[in-house]
Amino acid sequence: MRSVAADRSSTSAKGEMLSVVARQWRLASDVQGIEPVVRDIVGLCRAAGFSPRHCSLNVPVAVTEALANAILRGNACKDTLTVHVAVQVSVEQLLVEVCDQGCGFDLAAVQQSPDDDDWFEREDGRGVFLMRSLMDRVENDKRPDTGEHRLRLVLYRT
Repeated sequence: MRSVAADRSSTSAKGEMLSVVARQWRLASDVQGIEPVVRDIVGLCRAAGFSPRHCSLNVPVAVTEALANAILRGNACKDTLTVHVAVQVSVEQLLVEVCDQGCGFDLAAVQQSPDDDDWFEREDGRGVFLMRSLMDRVENDKRPDTGEHRLRLVLYRT
């Protein structure tokens, strides 16, 4: 696992200085790499003043699901493929982008819920449900510059 860090400041519309912490990781398609990245992201959120609930539930569960989906489904655990994670944390929000080298999926078509009759028998769909439940925004697309599938999670600090 390789990590790159960058911190920068910008000015808000009100003239306030805003600090943004940015980190990037490149992971092998191995679930063993998930926990250290999640731990680092949670630490960044704590330092930015996110609530204890966000730091102990929302962030670790949603980011773990996003990384697991990228490794297990997107890259199909192929050791020749990698997952790229980019994070920006400010006092206002957390932005996590997880990119895999798979073909992606139609996020709008994933509509499973615990109310479905086959919820307990299904082998997929719960991760997207959890991400949507725990984050303020969940989006996906294909990165035009690399062709990678990108899943974007946004959580606003409240």
